[in-house]
Amino acid sequence: MEKQFFTKNFRLHLLIPAVIVAVALVLSLCGLGINAGVDFTGGSMLTYKVGEDFDVKDVETALKDAGIADAQIAKTGSGEDTQLEIRAKDLGDASEDRRMALEEKLKAKYANLDFVTLETVGATVGRDLIGNAIKSCLIVFVCLLIYIAIRFDLYSGVAALAALLHDILIMCSMMVFARAFYQANTSFIAALLTIIGYSINNTIIIFDRIRENSRLLTYKGDTHKIIVEASVRQTLSRTINTTITTLITLVVLYILGVDSIREFVFPLIVGMIAGVYSSVMLSGQIWAVWKDRQIFAPLENLFKGRKSSKKAKA
Repeated sequence: MEKQFFTKNFRLHLLIPAVIVAVALVLSLCGLGINAGVDFTGGSMLTYKVGEDFDVKDVETALKDAGIADAQIAKTGSGEDTQLEIRAKDLGDASEDRRMALEEKLKAKYANLDFVTLETVGATVGRDLIGNAIKSCLIVFVCLLIYIAIRFDLYSGVAALAALLHDILIMCSMMVFARAFYQANTSFIAALLTIIGYSINNTIIIFDRIRENSRLLTYKGDTHKIIVEASVRQTLSRTINTTITTLITLVVLYILGVDSIREFVFPLIVGMIAGVYSSVMLSGQIWAVWKDRQIFAPLENLFKGRKSSKKAKA
């Protein structure tokens, strides 16, 4: 058997993300957590009728010159019906002065610009969105656990969920470290849910290979760690190829996209890398450790006992 690179230093592989999450947690407790955007904290929404297509970079420059930071830019309509929507955190006591300064900068570029409305946006929608996202994640986790436990075994199901939890925590941690550059808005929730669906795919591929190798005479009598090592090696090229292909697209979007696109792509890139790490370095290894210790043996025996009694009655 080749050197056990993927399973030999499991504690070290587990320690690395643990340190990252711990540092992010400490920063969060010190008030330097995730930079929540307007969708979650509330703020102001400015609407303008531009009357023509506009360049987002021109709006970003005007916002910066007017002293308005942490703003989201959206475009609606087209041609003469083109409208500009700007969502920003509370503009403070100088909101009117900042609005006038912004309009002055924009009118220098777009002469037909007209102010439509200034509205205050509450954080209620954001709180509802977070609540719905948490509920969705819990439902997905339960469904995945049931499916994987039936398709493979209970150890695989719990190990897969542990890997997904790792991906979520790493994404949140990186958003803490990058709080000066990125806000967490609805796009972050979308990226989070996307990564859950993407990451579980790589994990399932590895567990499928583990199950197949466990049945082969070649690995009969080998430890669970050896089977995991072989399974990871056999699926590694597939995992790397699919990940690189997707990352190329995301990196191009990040480089060429505007700030709102980058806020969505950045957590996707982080989550994808974290997903590959958890699939290759953690999920199978967690399965092997728990399988050796038989920590879920009472549950399995209970299920088998009920199943046997039903067969006996039949």
